[in-house]
Amino acid sequence: MINRHLSSRLADALTYSPAVVLLGPRQVGKTTLALAVGESHGALYLDLESEQDRAKLAQPELYLADHQNTLVILDEVHRAPGLFPVLRGLIDKGRRAGRGSGQYLLLGSASLGLLKQSGETLAGRVAYLELAPLNVLETQTIPMDTLWLRGGFPESLLATSGVRSLRWRQDFIRTYLERDIPQFGPRIAAETLRRFWGMLAHHQGGILNTAQFARNLGVDVKTAGSYLDLLVDLLLVRRLMPWHANLGKRLIKTPKVYVRDSGLVHALLNIPDKEALLSHPVVGQSWECFAIENLLACVPEQVQGFYYRTSGGAEIDLLLSWPDGRLWAIEIKRSLSPKLERGFHSACTDLNPVKKFVVYPGTERYRMAADIEAIPLPMLAAELRAATSL
Repeated sequence: MINRHLSSRLADALTYSPAVVLLGPRQVGKTTLALAVGESHGALYLDLESEQDRAKLAQPELYLADHQNTLVILDEVHRAPGLFPVLRGLIDKGRRAGRGSGQYLLLGSASLGLLKQSGETLAGRVAYLELAPLNVLETQTIPMDTLWLRGGFPESLLATSGVRSLRWRQDFIRTYLERDIPQFGPRIAAETLRRFWGMLAHHQGGILNTAQFARNLGVDVKTAGSYLDLLVDLLLVRRLMPWHANLGKRLIKTPKVYVRDSGLVHALLNIPDKEALLSHPVVGQSWECFAIENLLACVPEQVQGFYYRTSGGAEIDLLLSWPDGRLWAIEIKRSLSPKLERGFHSACTDLNPVKKFVVYPGTERYRMAADIEAIPLPMLAAELRAATSL
């Protein structure tokens, strides 16, 4: 079993919060992590996609009251939204009895309904954690190019061959479109959403143009926007927001969008192996978004990620904003001898970041200038991870 860095945060959250919601896309490893953490608590596990387990909760007040002193793990909890008012009463009852933490661990695939329902009825009683696909620090024994090609879903990454990995990802996409996504919102034609998802993969890391997507799909802008919202809510797509500050510059204020898992990008584009990837037009943007997603998976909780671009050409691929106001500027280059363009220097003049990095696929860390370092992706991820534990 690959050790997940979130396990320590999850165990800690259970020591201070009555309920913890662990969110993440399907097959990302939520159940495995929850069972590993719950083992030390003697936890009770219920899968709400199982008819047998759902039958146990026919009278949830009675059943859960019988396990008031046990950590109860409820998997796919969005399948039973009516549970939340019951959980609220049981949590309050447990608090009055002196048990203020570690009562429930709720696993869900990040639907808006789950967030809204738990936010309304469990306010002040719940902590949220997000489990992302495996990152470069969790898979240090696996070549980084393999992680980039196959993505971070465990079944895909650890498949016995590239063919089986690609088949798993294609099946994953089909299952999401035909079975899972209809659970989270109004009925959407699977083929239409498949085309939209594919467009996002072709547009990987580009500036969002919802009107163009809508024209290509033959739907209105509001409908295309709702498709994007759904994929973002399911943690399959990320909107990277633009940095906005009153600098007297004409800033680009539209978010960038990209499919968060690089393996899904390659499956959507029918890229079977590394040779095909290296010759594909999306290769540069795929690497850039792979690096950005891995870095954002390792940043401290309070740090926010943005991109920066002005109409004059100043640009920073990833701008990390720390709680004390510090900025880190990160440029991403898929070259063993990276060179910086004038736009990066112009952007740094505008923003005056305290640290400037160029992430590249090499193995050595070195200075490119007095205040700019070239750094391998795993080294910068480790530096951000170390800052998390401070």
